[in-house]
Amino acid sequence: MLFTPRTPRVVAARRLHRRRDREATGRFLAEGPQAVREALAVPGVVTELFGTPAALDRHAALAALAAGGDVPVSEVTEDGLAALAETVAPQGLVAVCRHLDVPLDQALARTPRLVAVLAEIRDPGNAGTVLRTADAAGAGAVIFAGDAVDPYNGKCVRASAGSLFHVDVVRSPDPVDVVAALRQAGLTVLATTGYGDDDLDDLADAGRLAAPTAWLFGSEAHGLPRELTEAADARVRVPLHGRAESLNLAAAAAVCLYASARAQR
Repeated sequence: MLFTPRTPRVVAARRLHRRRDREATGRFLAEGPQAVREALAVPGVVTELFGTPAALDRHAALAALAAGGDVPVSEVTEDGLAALAETVAPQGLVAVCRHLDVPLDQALARTPRLVAVLAEIRDPGNAGTVLRTADAAGAGAVIFAGDAVDPYNGKCVRASAGSLFHVDVVRSPDPVDVVAALRQAGLTVLATTGYGDDDLDDLADAGRLAAPTAWLFGSEAHGLPRELTEAADARVRVPLHGRAESLNLAAAAAVCLYASARAQR
């Protein structure tokens, strides 16, 4: 029999739309075949796969991969899948996954050469996009610091396009402690601000981006807290050559992370 919105396992999984239930259970939802594929590639992360019969038939290789890894594969009705999904036009697959975050010291013990710190960033779409960009630029870790968005928020997971499963994700309550730990690990800490003393192009031309680097990014609305900009090794602005007042967070992060990626290579 197909599971419905009232089936207890569907009801339990649906509760993971709420942050408090994600925190209490250490579980979150990954929606769509791309996210499911990346989640299944990490052993032990997926605890159950829900899918409509049509989606499981269409993505038979993913269903077989889950079953081969002793992950329960549960068929659900269209209504049951809609209860689990958060998108308007769901693609038929939703996986229940274990939290992935690691302690800061564990992430730094792997000696990453590029790190992105999301300080007090609360917009899940922006956070997920920066996570995806950091992964593409070769970052080893993304740190959600202070009162930042939950990295397992559904919108953040979708915006990361699978990158959540590729890099070390760290959650730390105190951004200032994060900066101290990064510097102790030998990384240069750069704070992004529109009023920075250092121009990004000048830093690149001077060869100052080739060293292991951690970039601090703040929210679009408020930027970085003052104590973080003061704690950084440099305050960096992205040059604006046209008439735009500023770049949005995701665009600025992409410019900075790729400038470091190029210098380090």
